[in-house]
Amino acid sequence: MFITHKGKVMKNKRNQKNIIWKILLIVFSIVLIICLIIIGIQKYQQKKQQEYYEALLENAGSQPQATEEVPEPETEEAPDVLKSLGIEIPEKDIDFAALKEENSDVYAWIYVPGTNVDYPVLQHPTDDAYYLEHNMDGSKGLPGCIYSESVNTKDFTDPNTVLYGHNMKNGSMFASLHNFEDQQVFEENPYFYIYTEDKTYVYEIFAAYKYNAIHLIYNFDLTNPEIFQNYLDQIFEIRDMSANIRQDVTVNADNRIVTLSTCVSGEKNMRYLVQGVLLNE
Repeated sequence: MFITHKGKVMKNKRNQKNIIWKILLIVFSIVLIICLIIIGIQKYQQKKQQEYYEALLENAGSQPQATEEVPEPETEEAPDVLKSLGIEIPEKDIDFAALKEENSDVYAWIYVPGTNVDYPVLQHPTDDAYYLEHNMDGSKGLPGCIYSESVNTKDFTDPNTVLYGHNMKNGSMFASLHNFEDQQVFEENPYFYIYTEDKTYVYEIFAAYKYNAIHLIYNFDLTNPEIFQNYLDQIFEIRDMSANIRQDVTVNADNRIVTLSTCVSGEKNMRYLVQGVLLNE
């Protein structure tokens, strides 16, 4: 049987195509394996960090067991304003000295009832974005940490202190702030708490809403009382159906607020903000 020149050419082309497809299949398989390995490492790292935070939380939420009788420790007395409102500060046994041994950038702890937010707060001295992609132990990757930027002082005396955290799919970090989209959760959990070595700050939540992903501190000079008041007025005028605003809470330019900021899934140009006004000045 004779094979024409044209037939040989076609056969060679088919062979070349088969080789190309085999090469592509091998390359695709290698890429797929690499991607699966990377995903696996990321998942392992996230799980490890979650276990680490859970251990911190367990220690912060429990009282040490005494083996002998010891004098009762002095507890922080609630200021008159908190007593008059019937607000009790949740007790936490936070060992800041131990936390700072692990990471000297820790300066506070935040607890938000109605959510999973119960974490240390950090601020890097030189890199504002460091804890966006670094963990408490300094390892790079998710979930990162709850942090503030150096534009804010660490004593919560600024007009607006902004704390950032990832919107993690597993519900960690600031993901569960989105619980406040539910009006019932918003109404039943009116306060959040920030613990420091010297004082516990109590904030009344007055707003939870989606907002443009702008830098709040750089875009609003809230050291100017008029600008601060206009900014607050804009918040109370929000009429978005997904927003929850407490119209009966008085907030003015003489107050200090904290803004908790996280991402909105599928909306990269938006942020979800939960804001509270300091009650115990």
